[in-house]
Amino acid sequence: MSHPDIRPATAADIPDVLRLVHDLAVYEKEPDAVEATEEDFAVALFPTKGEPTAFCHVAEAGEGKDRHVVGIALWFLTFSTWTGKNGMHLEDLFVEPRHRGSGPGKALLTELAAECRERGFRRLEWAVLRWNAPSIAFYESIGATPQTEWETYRLDGSGLDL
Repeated sequence: MSHPDIRPATAADIPDVLRLVHDLAVYEKEPDAVEATEEDFAVALFPTKGEPTAFCHVAEAGEGKDRHVVGIALWFLTFSTWTGKNGMHLEDLFVEPRHRGSGPGKALLTELAAECRERGFRRLEWAVLRWNAPSIAFYESIGATPQTEWETYRLDGSGLDL
């Protein structure tokens, strides 16, 4: 397998981004949970009006005509009131199973970390399911530390009708 190339996603990548989001949902044991459409991703990543509300980097591998998107890192901006600085929240990091261990995941995180430094951001954060031991081991191998003192809460669907 060739060395992965990391680049910002383009509108032409939207079908691959959605494909990998579906693959992630299967991996996370929620195969029917994805409601997002290509149009939803186009509006969030490449709006015709206003600024994007989400961003995505892709990993490509293969040679020549066989070159294709094998991984994604989809993220959005956060803001820390304590530091007064923005950060990134990594919503989804996913690499096709056959390309794991060959560098795309680490290359995607390395690119996001570099972008954080370039933009003066203080944090790159994400959540991982507690049962996902392979991902946890990978994150810890690159020096990421769990923020165990925090619990995530969510209002969803009809729960938003306060």
